[in-house]
Amino acid sequence: MSAGRLLSVLLLLQSRGRVSARVIADELGVSVRTAYRDVVRLQDAGVPVYAEPGRGGGYQLLDGYRTRLTGMSQGEARALLFAGLPGPAADLGLAAEVTAARLKLLAALPAGLREEAARTAAVFHLDAPAWYREPEQTPYLTLFADAVLTRSVVEVRYRRWRAPQEVRRRLRPYGLVLKSGVWYLVAATENKVATYRVTQVLDAVPGDEQFDRPPDFDLAAYWTSYLDDFQKRRFTGTATIRLSGRGRRRLPDNLPPEVVRAVDATATPVGDDGWVEAVIPTESTGHACGELLRLGVDVEVVEPAELRRAMADTVDALARRYGAG
Repeated sequence: MSAGRLLSVLLLLQSRGRVSARVIADELGVSVRTAYRDVVRLQDAGVPVYAEPGRGGGYQLLDGYRTRLTGMSQGEARALLFAGLPGPAADLGLAAEVTAARLKLLAALPAGLREEAARTAAVFHLDAPAWYREPEQTPYLTLFADAVLTRSVVEVRYRRWRAPQEVRRRLRPYGLVLKSGVWYLVAATENKVATYRVTQVLDAVPGDEQFDRPPDFDLAAYWTSYLDDFQKRRFTGTATIRLSGRGRRRLPDNLPPEVVRAVDATATPVGDDGWVEAVIPTESTGHACGELLRLGVDVEVVEPAELRRAMADTVDALARRYGAG
């Protein structure tokens, strides 16, 4: 039996007022039967918990009773920053600590502020993963989180996009970033600070060496700089395209925002049928061809010639595949 869980039940009663056994069970991740037993143990310990029977009933503390046991453990203090982010907290292995920390915070607030905090929590929810894809599996995420907090070196085997694809690295983890449901590790090697997609880590072993993180390292500033550099490296060319009115309306749902902004900035009318001509950034011929084909007959590539040929070759191949060529 966890004394910490009993304290969580007590703080839940103190912060919520009347709660059912089902609510206690759901909040603490236990069965309803275990919730009943926990309440009985609190009563046996002299805590004035009484049951209100009937519809809308539940358990509550005697009016005026408050506990002062609101001190936080180290894990709960770490989890405090994730109190409004249950999904990421669970990814990092801090789900139970977040629940306990949140209850202790609520219990320490005056009644008016506690009610306001509860109302605020009820109307905001974060769902980090993007649409149309499953959440990524990150078996080494909790290991990296611990390494970041304890400043411990980690040995990893990592799969990257360029050859050689599998590399080994000895990393000094500086921080973790959650971007559109994808976790990234920012870490230093002997030569530089780099970014690693956590799902691309094939193996990770904690080392026995600790390191000093540079006092002037700013994770948020690094990430902003990394994104700016990524965009510069990502788009290496341009293309001139023509879009129908429907194609332009479909653009935000099918192409990156950088392309949408470029169309908005450079679009000029072509003829009287609603078509426009614009210049867009491109990554490569193959990538641009695949993305623009999503718009079907509502887009035409004017130049470069290489991309126009790639579009025509793909359409011809599709026509032959479907017996229309």
